[in-house]
Amino acid sequence: KWKSLYQIQGERKRIMRETCSKYKSNNRRIITPYHVSRIFVEDKYRVLYCEVPKAGCSNWKRVLMVLNGLASSTKDIQHNTVHYGNYLKRLDGFDHKGIYHRLNTYTKMLFIREPFEKLVSAFRDKFEHPNNYYHPVFGKAIISRYRVNATKEALRTGSGVKFEEFIQYLLDVHRPVGMDIHWDHVNRLCSPCLIDYDFVGKFESMEEDANFFLHLIGAPQNLTFPKFKDRHSNEERTTTKITQQYFAQLSPSQRQQSYDFYYMDYLMFNYSKP
Repeated sequence: KWKSLYQIQGERKRIMRETCSKYKSNNRRIITPYHVSRIFVEDKYRVLYCEVPKAGCSNWKRVLMVLNGLASSTKDIQHNTVHYGNYLKRLDGFDHKGIYHRLNTYTKMLFIREPFEKLVSAFRDKFEHPNNYYHPVFGKAIISRYRVNATKEALRTGSGVKFEEFIQYLLDVHRPVGMDIHWDHVNRLCSPCLIDYDFVGKFESMEEDANFFLHLIGAPQNLTFPKFKDRHSNEERTTTKITQQYFAQLSPSQRQQSYDFYYMDYLMFNYSKP
């Protein structure tokens, strides 16, 4: 079993590197704190984890906290503790020497997810539930720019953004509000052409990949990757089928443009075109 998992890792890294050398000319660029700002550090087991939202990141942070001795079990850690507790250090918090030392000696890993599924998962989480950041900041701007005859109420609250409006915002080169980590490219979040990741896991094979990774770093035997979904836990996870229902609301050209938008992620992580 380990042997086939090693082979899968070798293949994922090969595709990633080949895509980088074909499309990117930044092999010799200097790594700045900006490039490592999404990377979390676990010094005890010497792990660097690049956070990709909507690809198991809450549970990965729980695992890192347990490895670091900050909690005895992943079940004990609340969602808000994970995201707002600042228990985990980020790589950009170290000086130049500290950053390079860790990049050169720690096990660097990232977990990714099919780009359209990740996008729909982010949309459902941020716009279909009450949210006192995404509605006023993104929702208001999206509704006022893309909705004809928007009601005063919609413009005031920013609630009720439709998926098609969200896609219009995403594809707009003059976006009314900036990019957000929940729908940015993995390519931009984790700089895989600049940072040579040792391990590339996929959300679609999360349990197997995650437990293989824990085995590789010599994590305690009793630590396994948690399976629970911690936000809107009574709601079905975003699946391929659910993703198709959302994309069915778009025109063929919007679907094509969305694919073009995530083209590098599709290519680099070997996901087939939906």
